[in-house]
Amino acid sequence: MKIRFTKMQGCGNDYVYVNGFTEHIPQEKKPEFVRFASDRHFGVGGDGVIFINPSDEADFEMEMYNADGTRAEMCGNGIRCVAKYAHDKGLTDRARFSIISGGKVKYMDLTVENGVTKAIRVDMGEPILTAAEVPVVSKNRQSIDEEITVENQTYRMTCVSMGNPHAVRLVENVATDLVCSVGSAFQKMPVFEHQVNAGFMQVVSSREINLRVYERGAGETLACGSGACAAVTSGIRRGFLGNDVLVHMRGGDIRVRWSGESEASVYLSGPAV
Repeated sequence: MKIRFTKMQGCGNDYVYVNGFTEHIPQEKKPEFVRFASDRHFGVGGDGVIFINPSDEADFEMEMYNADGTRAEMCGNGIRCVAKYAHDKGLTDRARFSIISGGKVKYMDLTVENGVTKAIRVDMGEPILTAAEVPVVSKNRQSIDEEITVENQTYRMTCVSMGNPHAVRLVENVATDLVCSVGSAFQKMPVFEHQVNAGFMQVVSSREINLRVYERGAGETLACGSGACAAVTSGIRRGFLGNDVLVHMRGGDIRVRWSGESEASVYLSGPAV
């Protein structure tokens, strides 16, 4: 089987992209293909594989898989790359269109220069803060600055879903925090029904944070768009971040805006290459 693909990345969060309009892999064989293509030694290499498909519910569908072959609901960096691919490869000539992923429709707003997409703003929808809908098992309606004991250590976390579940921990320094060991341990906790993306946030100012994320099925990635949205949302709800925040990750910077209103959308802006 020969499959044509495109390698793309948003702030170093890299995926193998397959045009589902022209390339066809049997559904039952996709996990195996994903594991092979994602392998950085014997395959193409990436944090996973994303199929760009036709959709009856939006202009396009993003069918996303983690590197280990498991399905994922949302990726803020990935969906920006899908938007760039769709426009720059001629699947659409519009600068505003919709993409569905994990059953949720997101809206793209592209900045285009000479026919090439330079930046993308994504309407990520409203954040989900209700614990049962994240989902996370909690005695409270919302899991905000809540204690969790992981491997005999007590941490505090705020849980947010951006279509996929996140647990955000506030740290003094992301460069020295044990992201991989603690992040991996977080995922195994039974309070997370579908596991969790573990975020580690260092506040620089009310308008700036440093962030590292240990993602389900991929480990620590160079950037996580939905994780950036979850981190900023958690900081705004706890009162130490403003409504427009620059997020520094190891792979680059993205910007997150949220008014703080419960039914208002979170907006994610950044590059796709």
